[in-house]
Amino acid sequence: MVMRFANTMSCCQVEEFVPLESGKVRMYNCGPTVYFYAHVGNFRAFILADLLRRLFEFQGLEVNQVMNITDVGHMTVDTQDAGEDKLEKAARAEGKTPLDIARFYEAAFFEDLDRLNITRATRYPRASEHIAEMIALTQALLEKGYAYQAGDTILYDISKFPGYGELSHKCLEDLQAGAGGRLTDEMVAGKRNPGDFRLWKVDPNHLLQWDSPWGRGYPGWHLECSVMARKYLGDTLDVHTGGEDNIFPHHESERAQIEPITGKPFVRFWIHTRHLMTEGTKMSKSLGNYYTVRSLCQEGFDPIAIRYLLMSAHYRAQLNFTKEALQGSWESVVRIRQFVRRMEEAATKASAPAGAGEAGKEREVDETAGRFLEAFTDAVSDDLNMSKALGHLFDFMREVNRLDPSGAAACRAGETMRRVDRILGILQSLDTAVCGRQEDAEIDDLVCRRVAARKARDFAEADRIRDELAARGIVIEDTKEGTRWYRK
Repeated sequence: MVMRFANTMSCCQVEEFVPLESGKVRMYNCGPTVYFYAHVGNFRAFILADLLRRLFEFQGLEVNQVMNITDVGHMTVDTQDAGEDKLEKAARAEGKTPLDIARFYEAAFFEDLDRLNITRATRYPRASEHIAEMIALTQALLEKGYAYQAGDTILYDISKFPGYGELSHKCLEDLQAGAGGRLTDEMVAGKRNPGDFRLWKVDPNHLLQWDSPWGRGYPGWHLECSVMARKYLGDTLDVHTGGEDNIFPHHESERAQIEPITGKPFVRFWIHTRHLMTEGTKMSKSLGNYYTVRSLCQEGFDPIAIRYLLMSAHYRAQLNFTKEALQGSWESVVRIRQFVRRMEEAATKASAPAGAGEAGKEREVDETAGRFLEAFTDAVSDDLNMSKALGHLFDFMREVNRLDPSGAAACRAGETMRRVDRILGILQSLDTAVCGRQEDAEIDDLVCRRVAARKARDFAEADRIRDELAARGIVIEDTKEGTRWYRK
């Protein structure tokens, strides 16, 4: 099936996607700066990357996915290449070394990935382990005349790269002093253009520093993605993703550093997600209006509800994150899981041997599943139209519920849902203990004790157990097939 995505390079025109190498996709995703916990807004971009990865593999493609770990060079004012290194600032605040800070929050990031059932990338290279490659790229740019030294800083000369601004759709005049946020708060003597950005800073006082031909110091933030993407994926990538705030200056500068060296387009498809909003304002650590995955888990929300909410709206539309919306997402997840559970239980029951009626129902379920699978895949392949895809999913559930299948027909319905979950990623149960909840086994025991109390007609005890479970956020559902439970 044809896949189409909005390409930022072409002003978000939706273009047909065909990988450069048949059957294989080279994808790079801007990863976290590990100086604090990634917030839910950051994870919107990581969910975008995960959906793309899952869609490509669903379509039979082999994906080489690389996501960087930024542990040096990301300044507190990244649009101006100014301020203090985020790792260094966090290290001073917490009284630890930058390495301690980076490794602690890197581990926390991976824990959150697992909570959200995000597929692990092929590799997660660290910026601090690719300093030699950054120095080599800086030297190459100097030799070709795209970079120059001004005092203790090596700068990229944006006037030498005619394509600078094409990704963000800015012209050079827009990047002059005071425009586009590129005027730094530390004007370097000898700086040619206000928009020129740092490749290397000599600074023997910086907590993170390395030897270089220009003196001990540290690299600019934009260098890392250029060198790591090229090292692990080659000169031209199929897909590069990130949040819309990465477009300028980060991604604009990435391509400016690589294309003069390779003479090839750096990326074929640039795909960016919009900001996550909260109460109408961009979610941001600097504004203090953010939620982390772990803080929401501690409040009792299931991480899969977070996943569902982040992927339910189109990635190019702003999404307002509220706890009310999160609760609604969890209810949708519960509906889907209950449907699959019912189908899988019904599949174990032999359908009635009577001929025409049951055979007709089985055929109707099979045809409904086929239409749904095609419509779902078509929606997801059309620029990740997840809201449309989920609409098809709930339509399918309603139609199958009307048919009330069992045996092979129910099995077909359940298998179809399992198949589309290869993209959705919401059916696989995660370890709920990471959110500080009771183990499922303990809840199962309470439910069994309630069932026994009901059989013994000890309704007071049964009601007491129900109330205890309700206080823990557990909903009990008594059905003909037995008692089920789920979390609110």
